[in-house]
Amino acid sequence: MRCTKSVAALLALATFTLGAQQPAPAAGGATAPHPLTLTELLTWKSIRTPQVSNDGKWFAYVLAPNEGDADVVFRASAAGAKELKFAVGEVPAGGGGGPFGLAAASHVAISGNGTWGAFTVFPKSADAKRARRDRRTLSNKLSVVELATGTARDFDRVRAFRFAGDKSDWLAVHHAAPDTPSGPGAAAAPAAPAAPAAPAAPVVGGTVLELVNLAGGPASVIAGVGEFAFDESGRWMAYTTDSRDLIGNAVQVRELATGITRSLDAQKASYRRLAFIDSGDALSALRSTVDSASNDTSFAVVGWTKLASAAPAMVEVTAKSAGIDGGLVIGGDRTPRWGETQGVLYFGLREPRPPRPRESGSFTPPSSGGVAPGAGNTGQVAAAPQTDEDTPSLILWHWKDPRLQAQQQVQEAQDKSFSYLAAYNVAGNKVARLANVTMRDVATSSRDHWAIGVDITPYERQAGIDGRAYRDVYAIDIATGARKTIATKLRGGGFGGAGVFSPDGERVAYYDDGDYKAYEFATGTTRTLTTGVDAKFWDDEDDHNTIKPPAAPPVGWSKDGSALLVRDNWDIWKLPLKGAAQNVTANGKKDRIRYQARVGVPYRERGIDLTKPMFVETYGEWTKKEGLSRMDGVKGGAAVVSWEDAKVDYRKARDADAWFFTRQTVQKFPDWYAADAGLARERRLTDANPQQKDVAWSSGARLVTYVCATGDTAQAALFLPANYEPGKKYPTLTYIYEKLSQGLNVYPMPNATRYSNPAVYTSRGYAFLQPDITYKLDDPGVSAVGCVVPAVKAAIATGIVDAANVGLQGHSWGGYQTSFITTQTDIFKTAVAGAPLTDMVSMFSSVYWNSGLTNQGIFISSQGRFTDSYAKNPDPYIRNSPNRFANNLKTPFMILHNDRDGAVDFNQGVTYFNTLRALGKDVVLLEYVGENHGLSRPANQKDYAVRMQEWFDTFLQGKPAPDWLKDGVPRLQMEQHLKDRKSLVDPSVKKTEEKTVVP
Repeated sequence: MRCTKSVAALLALATFTLGAQQPAPAAGGATAPHPLTLTELLTWKSIRTPQVSNDGKWFAYVLAPNEGDADVVFRASAAGAKELKFAVGEVPAGGGGGPFGLAAASHVAISGNGTWGAFTVFPKSADAKRARRDRRTLSNKLSVVELATGTARDFDRVRAFRFAGDKSDWLAVHHAAPDTPSGPGAAAAPAAPAAPAAPAAPVVGGTVLELVNLAGGPASVIAGVGEFAFDESGRWMAYTTDSRDLIGNAVQVRELATGITRSLDAQKASYRRLAFIDSGDALSALRSTVDSASNDTSFAVVGWTKLASAAPAMVEVTAKSAGIDGGLVIGGDRTPRWGETQGVLYFGLREPRPPRPRESGSFTPPSSGGVAPGAGNTGQVAAAPQTDEDTPSLILWHWKDPRLQAQQQVQEAQDKSFSYLAAYNVAGNKVARLANVTMRDVATSSRDHWAIGVDITPYERQAGIDGRAYRDVYAIDIATGARKTIATKLRGGGFGGAGVFSPDGERVAYYDDGDYKAYEFATGTTRTLTTGVDAKFWDDEDDHNTIKPPAAPPVGWSKDGSALLVRDNWDIWKLPLKGAAQNVTANGKKDRIRYQARVGVPYRERGIDLTKPMFVETYGEWTKKEGLSRMDGVKGGAAVVSWEDAKVDYRKARDADAWFFTRQTVQKFPDWYAADAGLARERRLTDANPQQKDVAWSSGARLVTYVCATGDTAQAALFLPANYEPGKKYPTLTYIYEKLSQGLNVYPMPNATRYSNPAVYTSRGYAFLQPDITYKLDDPGVSAVGCVVPAVKAAIATGIVDAANVGLQGHSWGGYQTSFITTQTDIFKTAVAGAPLTDMVSMFSSVYWNSGLTNQGIFISSQGRFTDSYAKNPDPYIRNSPNRFANNLKTPFMILHNDRDGAVDFNQGVTYFNTLRALGKDVVLLEYVGENHGLSRPANQKDYAVRMQEWFDTFLQGKPAPDWLKDGVPRLQMEQHLKDRKSLVDPSVKKTEEKTVVP
């Protein structure tokens, strides 16, 4: 019988779930460490877009909370230096990748001469929220600060900014248009600041560009600028003028030191995609006009060399230029660029497009190229566009299609923008087409003599079926377009698609079924560099269904081109063109240390100078230690610079022997440090979250070693609960995917949107286990059981884990394994599976809608690890399907599956739910309408995180179950139910007054 409960009681339960909102005082008046509160989850800070000045004297970053307004910080790297902090509003997400990943549109920058800092000031969070609600657009500002004094200067309505080159005091500020569109459909905030990549269609009207000499003097104001670009040295600035009527449009170049400006080309046309060559004295662009005959845009390539001369040399390439045949035209989606020698200008050719109708019909094709508005990344492929109501909306799937129709639809916009790489040779005044219909992927070498092309067409259809990609590789003469075969049927997944060029561009090295080979363009000869070498140049621990897994990316060629440096599974080897191979690091395999990526690579390095020290990051496979080693490329050997029980990442200043790095553990946030040569005189630069000392935090992490049923020795990371007491046993959440023990020293960032967050669970009294899983072919589910169960038993044996209260959670592939494992063992008291595969038979031939590919290749050659199709070998699919063993499930089970899942069909979750429900099992399905494979809306992320906590608290900690878990929520009460829970995920919402819920 359904009983009535007060909403206030439910809210009290859920508030306790998230942790007390007010820390309780400890004895003596001190504040005792408390579980993470909702406010702390929302305001915990991260460091984004870190920047190091070229001379290593300054460090800058964005310090942003999970939700709310951020700061930009500039700090001198010297010991004891003060920092400059500025409020910058709500910074858009995605402003940088990992510790060193800088977004193309960075929100903060340091000038090349290390004198100035600049940063975007965004609208405040509250203002941005109101603007989104009112469908208004708010403009960004720019602030420039003199780092030595902290004096700041502001600019309003800024769409882009850029410092001029390495040594320049010049700054370009591109302002937004005076009137920004508003109303329905208008964006709530401008895009991130950077010179925008120009679209193929004509830009309608430029805006004001302000050119400022920060060292002094009046600013130059240039009206109607469409694009701008600086050369690397800071000598030149190029810009386009762009008016709505095309009158006065031109490409201009300005010498910054003298202020002299020259027009390089001026026509009644639009100009875009400006690009300087690295050396700075050559420039290229696209010029576009509307072709009245086809009602389409026609493009020409224009380029200039010797910019410092009185009359720069100009070249122009049109669709009528010599060498362009087959009716091809110049594409507008590829930026033209000069080759290194300035004797070749590279650009794109495309097929002509049919004339566009001059009168609109009853249907306008979507701009995304086939995906209906609002359907992007939803797991749904749009129907074919139709021109009128009498035209069928057919999509024809054919067995001869190299790519599935679903894949073609997903890639339709990419296909429409594709162009064949071509080269205009100045001396011969002729175009050579380098790519063609079958060989679409082409890469050029230095010195503009040779290129390599990849052809996958003979193998593309089969690769779509079994996932086994092959490619034919060709050498191409850039001057003539002539080609000759380098290798056929190379296994895909290697490095660079085809290989890596030697510094002089006269050779290319590539990987071929376990061996490295070098091809010499001039002679057409190939030599194997690994003959007789006692090493395996692939990951021999890879357990996927492949004959030989692909190699890791090579380290690179030596500067003189005499040797190639590569990795085996552990060490770095030097493979000379002549002579014996050398294991440079020597001890990797013996000591189980993996020598990984180079760091501190010289700026614009062309080939590795073996006479100078090389720095390589290192990782201990069984210890999880990380560090830095200095490698001698001539004598061999690797000296340890640092080796820590932590996760560390390093960066070296471009022009100085100054080092910057992060250090993190499960207990230490990845703050930044600076050091001198050899990592001497270390000093801390940031302290992002000092409030952590007041929070109940994990007491540390331990490695647990166990043996899987396959006989493989594996490890698991076990995070201790806060305030851990030896001898006490704790409820434990086990999180699975594949190999996760590498996360032993990864700091768990607190937030309210991550579903299985070790920081949240350990703060609230749980231990948290992340085991490794190794696989036996044709038995992914059975293998998961054979590793996860021993891992849990080994964790129980430590005395930390309460054997009676262990939960299991995983998402996607982890969700599949969670679903299967719980039908094979009773070791878990409860489980939550996100987006799980539950029927391997039906899933095998379905479509991975997010990519348009079939699941067949994923099952055979990738994650599934099956050796053949279900039709040919059905037994493995049946014995590894959770739904075949649903009656064995004895634990309460919750499923997350969304209706727009484009990776794992929603039906996989629904049918499993219905199967379990019919069997009388305790099962709940959470469906977030409109969501894909994961949750993207913060409101949904927070709701799921809270419900998952409530679920595990109920079954693993014995807390009272909330009503939604006990009895569900009728559809007509769902809206009120969600409103009543808003305070659980938004501290600004007051808790609902006590009232009776009508059953």
